[in-house]
Amino acid sequence: MNKTKQLQANQSKTPQQTLQQTPHLTTPRVLKAEWHKLHTLRSTWTTLGTTAALILGVGILMGSTYTSGGGDSDIDTVVLTLYGSQLGAVSLAVLGILVTAGEYATGLIRATFTAVPRRLPVLWAKAAAYTAAVLPLSLATGLLTFVTAQLFLDDTDQAASLTDPGVLTALAGNAAGLTLLGLIALGLGAALRSVPGALGAFIGGVLVLPQVLGMLPYAWMDTAVRHFPLQAAGALGTATPAPAAPTPATALLTLALWTAAALAVPALSLRRRDV
Repeated sequence: MNKTKQLQANQSKTPQQTLQQTPHLTTPRVLKAEWHKLHTLRSTWTTLGTTAALILGVGILMGSTYTSGGGDSDIDTVVLTLYGSQLGAVSLAVLGILVTAGEYATGLIRATFTAVPRRLPVLWAKAAAYTAAVLPLSLATGLLTFVTAQLFLDDTDQAASLTDPGVLTALAGNAAGLTLLGLIALGLGAALRSVPGALGAFIGGVLVLPQVLGMLPYAWMDTAVRHFPLQAAGALGTATPAPAAPTPATALLTLALWTAAALAVPALSLRRRDV
């Protein structure tokens, strides 16, 4: 009789009460579990390697084919050398989507939520693990690409060094921009729970929509488009911002707000849905 009453009491507990009374289920352990899942997947290393290769390869191509006095002489040197970041952003977006929507596709998410009944720590841990993997890689790749490209640009009007004003800030901003764009994709994956759907939403909403809106003949629309995620990330990775572009601080705040919104949607959904 006592065992029956105890079983009924356990079944009536809320997920929050279960979490509080489950031994060893702590935030560091959830983070460790998500990091283990991320770094043991072959797709993670394939995607990160592809991202680094794209950024470095395009940077070397831009540096080796550049000639002074051409049509690109007015382009910011960091933007020129890290032009491959646009392709890298798509690659990292795929990884972010796989981190969340990939678990829904395989059904692994049910086991994850069984182990962590409160669910929200899972989302935050996935975002933290993704950031820990992507941010250092993006920064290291940006530094390597810039230094390598400058070997070819040394005798041109795009010659620069890491000690020039704004260069290190732009390289760090580029890495932060890539990471935040990836977190937006991660949030889309968690919200839509579909890899193709989230990828389509990222490409359509983040990459294509601003270009379409920018063609409209309205001055206010041009101003609004400058604060879209991709455009804000571009402003972060510029050593000499254009006069009409947002400042790096404004761009970082804008991109952070977009990221927060992208993560808030699945967070609300996790609190209301069963799975």
